[in-house]
This record gives sequence, structure tokens and C-alpha cells, in this order.
Amino acid sequence: MSTELAYISAQEALILFKQKKLSPVELLDAVLTRADAVNPSINAFTDTYFEDAFRQAKLSEDRYAKGSALPLDGLPLAVKDAQRVAGQRTTHGSLIFMNNVEDHSDPMIERLIAAGAIIHARTTTPEFCLSGMCHSKAWGVTRNPFNFGMTPGGSSGGSGAALAAGATLLATGTDIGGSVRIPAAACGVVGYKPPHGRNPDGPPNNFDLYNHPGPMTRSVADAALMQNVVSGPHPLDHWSLRDVVQIPPDYAPLKGMKIAFSINLGFMEVEPEVEARTREALEIFKSLGCIVEEVAVPWDKSVEAAAVHWYCSMHYGRQTIWHAKDNDRLLTPYARAFARFAEKHTSLDDMARSWEKIHEMQAFFGPLMERYDLFICPTNGVPAVRADHNPVDPKFFVNGKKVDPENGWIMTYPFNMLHFNPALSVPSGRASNGVPTGIQLVGRTFDDLTVFRAGMAYEAAAPHLFIRPENHPM
Repeated sequence: MSTELAYISAQEALILFKQKKLSPVELLDAVLTRADAVNPSINAFTDTYFEDAFRQAKLSEDRYAKGSALPLDGLPLAVKDAQRVAGQRTTHGSLIFMNNVEDHSDPMIERLIAAGAIIHARTTTPEFCLSGMCHSKAWGVTRNPFNFGMTPGGSSGGSGAALAAGATLLATGTDIGGSVRIPAAACGVVGYKPPHGRNPDGPPNNFDLYNHPGPMTRSVADAALMQNVVSGPHPLDHWSLRDVVQIPPDYAPLKGMKIAFSINLGFMEVEPEVEARTREALEIFKSLGCIVEEVAVPWDKSVEAAAVHWYCSMHYGRQTIWHAKDNDRLLTPYARAFARFAEKHTSLDDMARSWEKIHEMQAFFGPLMERYDLFICPTNGVPAVRADHNPVDPKFFVNGKKVDPENGWIMTYPFNMLHFNPALSVPSGRASNGVPTGIQLVGRTFDDLTVFRAGMAYEAAAPHLFIRPENHPM
């Protein structure tokens, strides 16, 4: 029974709390019992706060008894170990930051705590969130609950793994190249990349237009629940958008919705199983009355090069600081490699050419989305890579073709470049190795509502694709 309870939805838990049929303490006990059982195998957590979580759950229980419950009161929440939580350690997956205790919370976390969510654990990430896998010197290898030999994705890999394994109801992620959506797809959960600025963030990431903190859950409705709490302007984030978008619990039928899709975005290698699951998902949208049309996307490898130029300047470049401080013995080999690469490939000219490429991409995608309501493509070109994947492996292949080991198997970063287009990753099925696959639902700029409308209708039509108490891993 405790395992089944650990897999209920956040929406269902809130209803049961209000009906006095379930208490936050009972739910937390089920989740932590499950976490104790599964975490030794998947290694999804860094620091845990179980005792404090029980104290918070008792306070939530008291508020329900008094009729003063908060919007997320009593829901277990796992926070990525790259987001600030006041009084807790944030290591960024690095030995360099093992003593880094925060004196304040990032805006997203601040709002989740204020809404009554209970932080019981921090989730693993690769060092400095550098990759789509999830292993570090600081915390070891995080594994996919569906197949321990494979990665749960990254960089929010611990969040994805914890959700899939029933070790939390809600989780957070940050997404600069796909770090919410990559693990969402690989773990069979839901991950949302909002338009940049929809969800406020703390510095320095709020200055990065590729950056999007977002919710990770097991259902689209639970993602909407979190999104409604964390979005909106914040006085400490000048990039945060003034308009407030509230996602309704109900949605209009999709009949007549026009959907464009691409399997490979014009330049990506996509494994046959991923393509098959994507086309099956598209059939679900057709069954809902959508008009689904394949389009030719005129992008090529120069998109990848432009993204890398940006990362060198805005993200990888930060690692050069630690590399320069003679911390090589503490850094992972991939962090050292990225730092050295950034030192050689960062210039104002590179940045200018990166902006030019984004303009070229928008010149296609903007007009396309005037003709269509939604765009769909796979989230990852492969279900997942190995748990110990080397993101600088010079001999990495997809479909027998050599591709970049860091960006050659993920299909998310183009929509970080198109930073105001929302993207929701939802499950599309599973591969023969047991690892889930996912698709991205990409909307027009700032159109969160259509993306969630489509996601909710899709989940209602294909609930078997989403993790439930009856089909969970492990």
C-alpha cells in the first residue's frame, strides 16, 4: 500500500488531504519509505532532510485541520542541487562547493516553500549542470529506474529518477539546453520549459536567455499545479515577465488543432524506436481530431555550433574560473574538458554569429507557428545513453553515424535558443531496453496555455504512457 500511495498524483493528494482521508504525514511516510527502498539502486539524492520534512508535514496536517491549508500544503518536493534553498547546501554536483550553504532561496523555490510544499531531498546533477547525463565526483552515478545501466538524463537527472521511482511527488529542474526535458523523456515523466522569464530565477542564470527553471512531475496536471505557483513577476528578477498566466484545470477539445511535426529537426540522428514511438504519439493527436502535418525544417549542424558558442560564453565559461584556480584535481574530466574548450572558443564574434543563427531559426519557426498551433518532435534522439556516458567521448555514434557526444543525441537545445517558445516533454512510450521515450510539445511564443491544453488532452487519451501506481518501474 505504501508504494501505491507514493505514486498518487499531487492533485489527488490535495483532494484527499482536504477530505481528511489522507494526512500529509501519512503521504510523506509512504514517499520516504519508497525512497529508502529505491535510492540505493538509483542514487537520485544528494542531501536529505527527512526529519525536518516530518516536522513540516505535521504543520501541514495542522493547517488542514484548521482550514488554513496552502496551495501545495503537504506535498513532498525534491529540489535540484543547483537551486538555492536557504539554510541548505547547494553543491552543483561539484567537490568545489561541498561546503556551500545558502543564505536565501531562489525565487522558484521561495514560492514553492511559501505554498506549503515540503522539501525532503536535493537531487543529483552532473557537475555544474554540464550535461545530459548525471554523474559526478561529488555524488557518483545516478541511474535510470527503468534500466540501471542507462542514465536518467540530465542535468536534472536526479529529479527525473526520483519521480519515476516514486521517491517524490514534485521535483524541480533548470533547463539551459534541455535539462528539464531530457530527463523527463528518459524517465517517462513530464517536464516543462516555460518561456524565458515566465518563471523567475536568481542570478546569474536569470541573465541567460537560454535558462528556464521549470516543474517536473508525473502528470501534466501536476506540472500545471506547480507552474501556477511559481510563475509571475518577481522584484529581484528583472527578466521576469509582468503578465501572469494561470493554467486552468479543464481544457477545450483539440478537434481542429493544427500540428506540425518533424522527426529530426532537419539535422539530427534519431533512432528508429524513438521515431516509431513519436509517430504513434502523433496518431493519438489525430484520434483527438487534430490536423497533423509533417514539415521540412531547414536547420543544420550550424544550429549546434551556434548553441555551443553561447554555452562557451554564458555557461561553460564559468568553469574556466575554477579551472584557472588550480582545482583540476577536484573537477570531473568532462568539466575540465569543457573549461579548456571554452577558453579556446569564446569571442565576441562567436557570440554575434550565435545571435545571427537564432534569427535565422526564428525566420523559419516564427512564420511556421503562424500557420500551426503546435509543433511536435522527439525530446531525445535516443531513449537514453549509458549511465556512465562520457560527454566528451570522441567515438560516440547514433544510427552508426558519429555525432557529438554532448549535443548529438538531444533535441531540446534549439528551443532554448528560441527562448520564448514554451516546450512540454511528455512520454511517448518505451524502447526495447525498457527506457521511456518522449516528445516535445512546442508552442507559439508565450503561449503556455495551448501547450498545456494539448498535453492534458494527450494524457487523458493515453494514460498508459504515463507512470501510474500500476505501471511504475522497480
